[in-house]
Amino acid sequence: MQILYKSDPQRGALWQQWLAQHAPDIQLHLWPETGDPQAIEIAIVWQPPEKLTETFPNLKALLSVGAGADQFDLAALPPDLPVVRMIEPGLTQGMVEYVTFAVLGIHRDMPRYLQQQRAAQWQAHSVRPAATRRVGVMGLGELGQAALRQLVSLGFDCAGWSRTPRQLDGVQCFHGAAQMGAFLARSDILVCLLPLTAETRGLLNRDLFAQLPPGAALVQAGRGAQLNSQDLLAALDGGQLAAAVIDVTDPEPLPPSHPFWRHPAIWLTPHIASQTQNESAVAALLENLRRYQRGEPMVGLIDRARGY
Repeated sequence: MQILYKSDPQRGALWQQWLAQHAPDIQLHLWPETGDPQAIEIAIVWQPPEKLTETFPNLKALLSVGAGADQFDLAALPPDLPVVRMIEPGLTQGMVEYVTFAVLGIHRDMPRYLQQQRAAQWQAHSVRPAATRRVGVMGLGELGQAALRQLVSLGFDCAGWSRTPRQLDGVQCFHGAAQMGAFLARSDILVCLLPLTAETRGLLNRDLFAQLPPGAALVQAGRGAQLNSQDLLAALDGGQLAAAVIDVTDPEPLPPSHPFWRHPAIWLTPHIASQTQNESAVAALLENLRRYQRGEPMVGLIDRARGY
């Protein structure tokens, strides 16, 4: 089987070597080298090349190298072409670590202590037990569930919200638009891990922030286009929100003049919350390729109707 890779070239070279050792029947071509375009069955990309299906007429599936596939214009792809996002342990563990860091940092007042450090101010504040801090996670897919398991183990009072009903041990679950308000009202720290869809674009706005408890905090590790930047700044400056940890923005990177860089209540990181780990990712890729060869559904298959 011949497949095409188009993304980070250093990672691609490592994947090519690994597959040559562990799956010599699979030939990985590194873009712009393609071999015989008619022989390519699978494309693994972040952004697909132009005229994808015209160039590769026998393409059977399009795979994302990341945990999401919202960077693809699904409307421009053949409706019967399977689109698959990456699901691998390294991505999940990275997000668990980031969300845990962010929630614990907010819980222990680290944004305020950082401001005090810059002002040479030595002042202690009371510490609340984790059990009294209500954390709400939006998005109960693989990443959200894994993050919640860790937060529950640390003693936080956890809730989750998803589009459709879910049940998770130790987590109060909400679903659908009708239950969004109740979920937000009990979220002292709101964590967004939602995929980007038409429904979630611009979701993190003034109306949503107004439904959170006064002084709540936001952890945004979903997608940049979900957040209304001006509404966030207004909520922080007006006191409705006390802090925000932001890993994804629109655009990326932010221009040097953007107020997020200098706002005292914002921790900004450059889209590093969860990154594909080379060896675990290529092993997960190989398992999916074997599933494809066996005629089985691949793990991470996108539902075109939902967009994720």
